[in-house]
Amino acid sequence: MTRTFLALLGAVCLSTQAHAGCNHDATDPCEVPLGTYHIQTPDTPGPHPAVVFLHGAGGKGTGILRMGKSFLDRGYAVIGPNGLKRPNSRFGSSWFFHPDRPKLRNEMAFMREVIADAAVNHDIDADEILLSGFSIGGSTASYLACEDPSLAKAYAPVAGGFWRPHPEACNGPVDLLHTHGWRDKTVPLEGRPLRSGELYQGDIFVTLQIWRGENRCDGMRADSFETSGDFWRRSWDTCQEGSLEFALHQGAHGIPKGWATMAMDWFEGLDVAPGN
Repeated sequence: MTRTFLALLGAVCLSTQAHAGCNHDATDPCEVPLGTYHIQTPDTPGPHPAVVFLHGAGGKGTGILRMGKSFLDRGYAVIGPNGLKRPNSRFGSSWFFHPDRPKLRNEMAFMREVIADAAVNHDIDADEILLSGFSIGGSTASYLACEDPSLAKAYAPVAGGFWRPHPEACNGPVDLLHTHGWRDKTVPLEGRPLRSGELYQGDIFVTLQIWRGENRCDGMRADSFETSGDFWRRSWDTCQEGSLEFALHQGAHGIPKGWATMAMDWFEGLDVAPGN
């Protein structure tokens, strides 16, 4: 976990303007057949849109609760599913996303359980889900989007994409905002080998190429650019389906300041964007 991410977690405490999750305690996980998750909802009438956030390697679902005030204040529920302990791993909880690696759990089935349970028991609008994640959680969000784009309304992975070999294709168009750090050495934009070459992280630019194909974008290059704020953003606006945007920040491997606001603004803008 990076210094940037730790600073973000430490700076934002649990919101008091929110309803705690299961058993009136947001840190007490809710249970579904395949695992557990944490949730907080705004202190306003529902049903609520929700951010489902998948933690990085060694993290916990409570991480989104600690950085969730920005979402709660805008009327979003925050949901933090818990990964499972990977055998013989020093990283603790993680996700079983890689199509060529052994799996202890079907993450797609688990995520469907989480969303369905939150909708029934916590007044969540299952049609207004932004599925996100950090690092390996971002990779998991990307693979879930690839397997079934209808799982969530939109996707916003941070510092994590496809791994090599990259998927040859996905199962349809998506609304997706990918955020990455220019100086990221843990998940570099180009990817890197792990375990002496046993595994290879993917190339984020190839990830974007795959999504352009699924969204049937008219051209390879981006159509619009924004460099005036904290993020350098590239957007493909001429796609026949879906919405695709890439946001770079100057930092390393972490969730940058201002990401939550950017992600919500983008998510809410989908309802008025062409092609949606």
